[in-house]
Amino acid sequence: MLGMTELQEFLARGGPVLLWIMGATFIMWALILERLFYFRVAHAAVAEEALSEWRSRSDHKSKFAHWVKDKLVSEVRQKAQANVSFAKAMVALAPLLGLLGTVTGMVTVFDNMAITDGADAKALSRGVSQATIPTMAGMVASISGIPFATGMDKKVRRLVQKVEDQMEIY
Repeated sequence: MLGMTELQEFLARGGPVLLWIMGATFIMWALILERLFYFRVAHAAVAEEALSEWRSRSDHKSKFAHWVKDKLVSEVRQKAQANVSFAKAMVALAPLLGLLGTVTGMVTVFDNMAITDGADAKALSRGVSQATIPTMAGMVASISGIPFATGMDKKVRRLVQKVEDQMEIY
């Protein structure tokens, strides 16, 4: 198990961009967990509210009724899609931050080479470490969120379609 000093050493080796990747990963997972909680706990109440409002209407055939149905379905979709795009953006942001870490690490390598004429191997290895660790961290963060981000889109479509299908019965 990683202790606090090992974590601090890892963050120091990865450079300052690694903290940004860590923050983006925490935000990404907070958004994913919030959506999973919504789908499991809160969506049923939102769907039932829309369905009960639709059932309470006496008119289901007119053009106005069709507009009301579209409005109700749209509200369910909007609530189900909340934060999904932001979570997907965080999934996409992680490897870009890793790339930024790569570039800053390579700049460090080149600066050290210019200053020491390539004689200081430790300084060069620090720069290489700063170039590779953020890349790895960004990719791992992104890969961990991809299944959930793509699954959320499918889940939203299924849940909204289910509400729409239940409204068709009436």
